[in-house]
Amino acid sequence: MKDVKIIFFDVDGTLIDMEKKQISEKMLATLRALKEQNIVLCIATGRSPIALPQFENLTFDAFLTFNGSYCFNKKESIYKNPIPQKDVAQVVENAKALNRPVAIATSDKTITNGEDVDLIDYFAFAHQPVIVSEDFDTTIQKEEIFQLMLGARKEEYADVMKHATASKITAWWDRAVDIIPTSSGKGTGIKEMLDYYGFDSDQAIAFGDGNNDIEMLEAVGWGLAMDNASEDLKEIADEVIGHVAEEGIYHYCLENGLIEDDQFG
Repeated sequence: MKDVKIIFFDVDGTLIDMEKKQISEKMLATLRALKEQNIVLCIATGRSPIALPQFENLTFDAFLTFNGSYCFNKKESIYKNPIPQKDVAQVVENAKALNRPVAIATSDKTITNGEDVDLIDYFAFAHQPVIVSEDFDTTIQKEEIFQLMLGARKEEYADVMKHATASKITAWWDRAVDIIPTSSGKGTGIKEMLDYYGFDSDQAIAFGDGNNDIEMLEAVGWGLAMDNASEDLKEIADEVIGHVAEEGIYHYCLENGLIEDDQFG
């Protein structure tokens, strides 16, 4: 194993078993053990800053949110890339034609212009309610929007993105999508993070499970897909490791010398 200085972790399906909907004690202990090795730990997620998971006796060093459109650490903002306002308005109009409500996310709030079962279930992964707000249109006009979210199947993608030329879909679930700037993505966020910390890509590894993790795994020196990952992600990964429900990250880190048995008492 090369000299690993920073590790990027997807959340849902990677750190957190989506069946149990919570992180395991073994996974928490693994993260604490990695911090003891002075490895920088970064969450890399489609979630917003307000939906980041809070773990007992553990604080991550950095956060790559909105699939790379807003990156920060405990000290400062590192990278911001909001969606152009005209694209936000266009997607909202397109979604209306499909009878789909849309969620808009700023750095400190997420609100919607309605709700449907797909959006409700999507927000439930992060234990978030769907907040329908009268300030929806005003927020689009006056604030930076980093991500749009709505229920959509693959056959709806083209209609959702019609005439929205500066944005793209990234998705890890088959019933909903995240929409971010075309120039964003977890890979872009990782490059910004590596520049900030002064690390080379060879000093970085990443763990993921969804198609929105493809760019992330390609941006680091060694990209690791969970056994429960999508087939598309497994195809591009440098290595496929154990299932999230079987402590795949713990076993990988132990077997590759990133942590030691004696750190677990």
